[in-house]
Formats: sequence, structure tokens, C-alpha cells
Amino acid sequence: MPSVLVAMSGGVDSSVAACLLQEQGYEVLGSHLSLVHLDGVEHGCCGPSARRDAAATARIAGFPFEICDLSDEFEQRVIADFISEHASGRTPNPCARCNGEIKFGAFLRRADALGIDLVATGHYVRAVRDGRGSWQLLRGADRAKDQSYMLHMLGQRELSRSLFPVGGFVKTDTRAIAERFGLPAATKPDSQELCFAPAGDAGGFVRNHAGSLVREGGEVVDPGGRVLAEHDGTFAFTVGQRRGLGVATGAPVYVTEVDATANRVVVGPLELLTKRGLVADRVSWVAGGPPDDGPFEAEVRIRYRGGDVPAVVSPGADATIEVEFRSPQRSVAPGQSVVIYDRDRLLGGARIVHTFR
Repeated sequence: MPSVLVAMSGGVDSSVAACLLQEQGYEVLGSHLSLVHLDGVEHGCCGPSARRDAAATARIAGFPFEICDLSDEFEQRVIADFISEHASGRTPNPCARCNGEIKFGAFLRRADALGIDLVATGHYVRAVRDGRGSWQLLRGADRAKDQSYMLHMLGQRELSRSLFPVGGFVKTDTRAIAERFGLPAATKPDSQELCFAPAGDAGGFVRNHAGSLVREGGEVVDPGGRVLAEHDGTFAFTVGQRRGLGVATGAPVYVTEVDATANRVVVGPLELLTKRGLVADRVSWVAGGPPDDGPFEAEVRIRYRGGDVPAVVSPGADATIEVEFRSPQRSVAPGQSVVIYDRDRLLGGARIVHTFR
């Protein structure tokens, strides 16, 4: 059987993935990714207890285990991009960035360096080959836990060397399997926080690590330019945000625009959030290219836990696309991902750059 390097966060999904592969006869090496150094702070997938749980799973199942320090790559590829996106007035998607650059980038290179055939994770997605031998990426069987949105950047090279052992299960089945193996993570709650920002305080992280983005005297204005409040950095705002604006207008208002260059945030009524479409860059296609050279019909998703939206997708030059929604959508945030589907099959995805009405 092939050898496989399994990314083990210490959570139930990756623990079960590793144990199932061991049970199926793969030559497993468990690998806990050390991405940030938090000086012993307990935090999601990156704290001491996560490392202990991952190591305990390896001991129980009887396969070797390592701790792989990818903190330099994470700093250069994920943290730097997170700060750069905020500096440009966009709302970054660091989890998707981490998957593309670290878990299926640097981690694959780690497998190469060790002479290991495959990598595996605990993501809820499915990878299958079609009749022509091409790899397809499908949503996870558990639609409530599907993580395909966060893996839209994977292509043929990555999928040909990746295994997703829990992608065909619902979460309750995964926990039942963990109990069967006697794993410490069987009842462990899911972690949904940013691994590099304890308590999920992304704004606090920016203040501590990117002081140049803290700029006093910023303005919060209405659509006509009237100043309603002041702020100390546009990084604290995202399109669609309602809470924490520091304004009282007598009626609900939402962030409709973030202008980092001018250090200005525009707020307005809900109807101003409605957009007819978007333009996106950094496009990647699972098949290596779009399904059609011209415009095509698809469903798109503009936020991780959002719904699927019928749209017309038009591929452009320089890895860009234009997406026109069949019905206008609210809170389309530049910097977030737009992901394209044909029913359960993921076609590709991109970074939202700007929107149009």
C-alpha cells in the first residue's frame, strides 16, 4: 500500500482520517503542523493540548508521528497576505489561503522530502476520478460540514496525491468511529477560530503585528460624505458589517465600502449592499481551465456558510472572472472567495476584487 502523510490537528476529523488509513493498510505518518508559536497558549489547532491529542492518537493507532514546523512558510504565505489584504481594504480569507499555500503546498513538499506518496487531511470533501481519468472535487457528504469552499484552489496535481477519508461521512459517524478507536478527540468540539489570533481577535492581531495599519483620524461617513464617526483603522471593518460601527443614525446602517487609501469607511442602508455582480482574480480551476471559453451558467457561493446563487460566469484574461448573479446579492465582500459549482462538483474559485450594481 502507498505511504501517506496525514495532517493531524488533534481534532476528531483528522484523527479519524489517520486511523482509518492505518486500518486500511496505508503506511501512515502522522504530522502535526506547527504554524504559529503562541508560547503555550491553548488555542484551537495550535495549542499544547492539540499536539498532545494528535500524538495520543498516533500512539493508540500505532503509527509514527512528527511535529512539522511550517511557521516560516505560514508567516510568509498566510500572515503576510492577511496583512496585505487589510492594507488594501479587503477582507482576507486566511483559512483558504492556508489550505492552498500550506496544507496542499508546503505540506506536499514535506511529503516529497520524506519520499511519501500521498497526503491526507480531515476535510469534508470527496475527490473522485471521472471516466476520462480527470480528478473532480465534490462537496462532502455532510452538507452541513462541507468544506469544499475552502479548498477551491486545488487542481489536478494536488487532488492526484490527496486523500480525504472522512469526506463520505456525516459528522456523527466520524465521532462514532473515533469512539470505536478510543480516541481522545471523540467528543472534542470543533475549532472555528483563526489559529494565529487567540480568542478570534483578528483586529487585535493586526494592532499588535501591523502597527502601520492603525491610523487615527479615519472617518466613518454616510453615502453623501457626511462624517458620522471616527475610527483608527479600516482593518476593523468589512462590507456588510452592522455592529461596532460607532454611529447612531436612528436607523440600521451597514458598511457598504472600505477605502483603505483614504482611511474612510462608508455606511448606508441595507439596500446599498445589494450588488448585481462581481469581478474576481486569482482564479483557479479544478480541471485546469473553465468548462467553457465563453460565459456559462453555474451556482456560486460568496461566503463560507452562505447559500448557492445561480449566476453567469464569464472567464476573462489574466486569471480573472466576472460573475453576474441571477438575482442581486447582499454583503459581497472584496477579499473573500467566490466559489463556482455545478451541483455537487466544484469547478473553481477566485478572490473577489470589486463589485458592481
